[in-house]
Amino acid sequence: MVTAQPMRKARPLLVLAAAALLAACGSRSPAPSEDSSGALEGPLVEQRWNLLLVGTSERLSMPEPPWFEIDREGRLVGSDGCNEMRGRVRLGDSQRIEVTELATTRRGCPQLEDAARVTAMLETAYRYLIDHDRLVFFGPDQRVLGGWRQAN
Repeated sequence: MVTAQPMRKARPLLVLAAAALLAACGSRSPAPSEDSSGALEGPLVEQRWNLLLVGTSERLSMPEPPWFEIDREGRLVGSDGCNEMRGRVRLGDSQRIEVTELATTRRGCPQLEDAARVTAMLETAYRYLIDHDRLVFFGPDQRVLGGWRQAN
């Protein structure tokens, strides 16, 4: 008999695996773009995203949950779990994303290595896929970098 507990634990992995499969098949959601005023538009913009997984299955235990938001001017703000983050984001066709000028404060915490993994995920992100309330970042090699959940 299968219990609900193992299925609940496997769900994030299944969602990320499905996202990777969809990305490999060329699945497309509406590509973000700039409107005539130069402002960013799309499902990533003006939405808070909380870290769900690093890679396909690793959950991090941080002093505060890592998160980020992108505003219409392409500014990224957030937290890597230890430090505040700020940067710039460019969005392109085919779910392309480029995070540049990413900087963090220098507050120390015991999980600095994990915080660095969060910022590295953002700096390495090449494409993204959104499935309902989940956001998955992929590297240039199509490898899953991690997943985020839309905040309510």
